[in-house]
Amino acid sequence: MKKLKILFLSSEVYPFAKTGGLADVSGSLPKALKELGHEIRVIMPKYKMINERKYVLREVIRLKDITIDFGGKKITFNVKSAFIPDSKIQTYFIDYKKYFYRDGLYTDPDTKKDYPDNALRFSFFSRSVLETLKLLFWQPHIIHCNDWQTGLVPFYLNTIFKDDSFFKKSYTVLTIHNLSYQGIFDNSILDKIEVSDSLFYPGSPVEYFGKINFLKAGICFADYITTVSENYAKEIQNSSEYGCGLEGVLREKSDKLTGILNGVDYSVWNPETDKYIPENYNYSTLKKKYKNKLFLLKKVGFEYNDNVPLIGVISRLTDQKGFDILVDIIDEIFKMDVQMVILGTGEKKYHKMLSEMQKRFSERMKVFLKFDEKLAHLIEAGCDIFLMPSKFEPSGLNQLYSLKYGTVPVVRKTGGLADSVVDFNSSMDGKGNGFIFEKYSSRELLEAIKRAVECYRDSKTWKKIIKNGMKEDFSWLSVAKKYSKLYEKILKK
Repeated sequence: MKKLKILFLSSEVYPFAKTGGLADVSGSLPKALKELGHEIRVIMPKYKMINERKYVLREVIRLKDITIDFGGKKITFNVKSAFIPDSKIQTYFIDYKKYFYRDGLYTDPDTKKDYPDNALRFSFFSRSVLETLKLLFWQPHIIHCNDWQTGLVPFYLNTIFKDDSFFKKSYTVLTIHNLSYQGIFDNSILDKIEVSDSLFYPGSPVEYFGKINFLKAGICFADYITTVSENYAKEIQNSSEYGCGLEGVLREKSDKLTGILNGVDYSVWNPETDKYIPENYNYSTLKKKYKNKLFLLKKVGFEYNDNVPLIGVISRLTDQKGFDILVDIIDEIFKMDVQMVILGTGEKKYHKMLSEMQKRFSERMKVFLKFDEKLAHLIEAGCDIFLMPSKFEPSGLNQLYSLKYGTVPVVRKTGGLADSVVDFNSSMDGKGNGFIFEKYSSRELLEAIKRAVECYRDSKTWKKIIKNGMKEDFSWLSVAKKYSKLYEKILKK
């Protein structure tokens, strides 16, 4: 395997700054790529929330007071440097207080609205990254962009920097984490973000219904596009529901589009070493898993019954996560003689509905309307069945945690759920690790739960399903190997 120079660009990286799963990917994948022997560096904005003392951010002398012409203005910024904790991965921070020294990353925490100058903020970030590389004189083989915030990097490389020999051997990869977020802005800002009028016309790579679309620009100009599961890669090309208006553009790029399922950080999510659970275990010591169940039952005030499965849900309480079809069948679920623990926050209507249901089924249903990291680990370890009836799920993480913890997932066949969970009843080779339903309906969800509950009461079959799941490998190292092969394929073209 060839050792490559890889630049990983992201608007958020764990543990420096996080709003969602993008930060987790950006904190984990570079570590795994480095483990494979690649030279990898990361660049992100320097937000107000980043603790400079804690993460030992240092000034870089040759990256101080950088002045560039951008959008008809001279902008002067600095670049600071640190390492991702527990790694030797150099991370650079674009430090321009006017754009990044704010309480939120993309939205104002007070108004809950997007910052009105997000187009300027992230077009500047994309441009400043390329200027920083030139000053570092570090020429990456691969520039790996993530989501709309870095969508203009491939665009700038094909326009402003088109004839710049510095980037002659650099190729771009754009990963789409969630197509719902595209970075769509009014076309009045074209000159401010260095998009020439001649490139903006109906159907052009940057135009979207009269507006500018950062993600579309990235898709059209990137050398390769990935998304976070194989199934999601198909879904976003084949339907407007998943494609969010870009399905046609993605179909045109189908020969340069692939899906690679996200991984799990097993240093955090592993029942053998998990510091949040009372009893550690693996698939050879499954009896210890039930001690976690007893602990969880005691915590929520339920009685233990060997024949009654405990169902877990950890989720945002929204329609997208399937709560509309779940609440419809709560009465019928409890007719099966089960217990249920739900952890999460979300839409007020679900807070109200679930609170009322908890009162009706007080001895068998417990709802925690909050996020609690420790409790999340205990639910994964202590439950028998885990529900994820999502309407769409680009990658999904909780089903991967559940497989590792021997908590059998019941999921809808969509996105990353379909790529990681194999239906036990339909797999004749005995390799199934969970239960799947296809149609987004309460009836189909109920039938899948019924199948799971019936199997639970056949202990021999249940242990087989558990062990199948626990033996799966969704480590970031296995994911990094797939990206590594993809990078090499791109460079050979």
